[in-house]
Amino acid sequence: MRVLASMACGLLFVSRAMAQQPELVNPIGHNEQAIAEGHELYNRTCTVCHGLNGVAGDRAPALGGGRSYVIRTDAAIFEAIQKGIQGSAMPAFNLQPLEIWKIVAYIRSLRVTASDALVAGDVGHGERIFWEKGGCGSCHMIRGRGGISGPDLSNLGGERTLSAIRDSLTKPRLEIPSSYRPVEVITVDGRSLTGIAKNENNFSLQLLDSQGRLQLLTNDEWVKVTYKTESQMPSNYDKVLKPEELQDLLAFLSRQVVYKVEGRRRSQEDQ
Repeated sequence: MRVLASMACGLLFVSRAMAQQPELVNPIGHNEQAIAEGHELYNRTCTVCHGLNGVAGDRAPALGGGRSYVIRTDAAIFEAIQKGIQGSAMPAFNLQPLEIWKIVAYIRSLRVTASDALVAGDVGHGERIFWEKGGCGSCHMIRGRGGISGPDLSNLGGERTLSAIRDSLTKPRLEIPSSYRPVEVITVDGRSLTGIAKNENNFSLQLLDSQGRLQLLTNDEWVKVTYKTESQMPSNYDKVLKPEELQDLLAFLSRQVVYKVEGRRRSQEDQ
């Protein structure tokens, strides 16, 4: 019995000691140059299975945003690259530890929300850009202030990645979320109404017009409904703003956090 008790105490001591060991963290995880070099290493090494730039490939899933992950910590990603994943198609890679850490840094940069990223810029100036020159507040609301025709951005930094926010400002949307689709309605008396389609069903359509007024139209009140294919969200902020202004705007948006979302991302069509 004494032997068994001693063994039990020994195992308990070892388990406690292991639990107290600090989690291995990437020593270069927030280094922008390391992330850029990791991006290059990833595209050169990992894209036989995974897609370029972290998207899904022919034989392996996407590694950045939009889904939950079993392997999430720096240490776990490092081990998966170095040793492979048993019982899967993920092989071990004969890379130097520093090279692996760079790839880990790149993969993590795809997943962290903007609030966790080191976003350079003048936040105060970015706020002025948002409300003034950028005109963002005419459509978007932050903490109860602003427009309602676009998504509320109060928790943008806690939900979206920095790259997704940048893309929403500088790249045209391929798809428009159903609740933000621009629409033109021709009424039976010949009027043309434009705005955002809300809560459409087989019997009626709610239209949010440019004045922020919500109008309910039944099917017998219109003769034609045309959905626009181009989003009302501008995608040329990299052209209408100076580079430093855009960077300051990104810094401001990245700080908009009410709560942090773990394992969930708005797809890049949200904005």
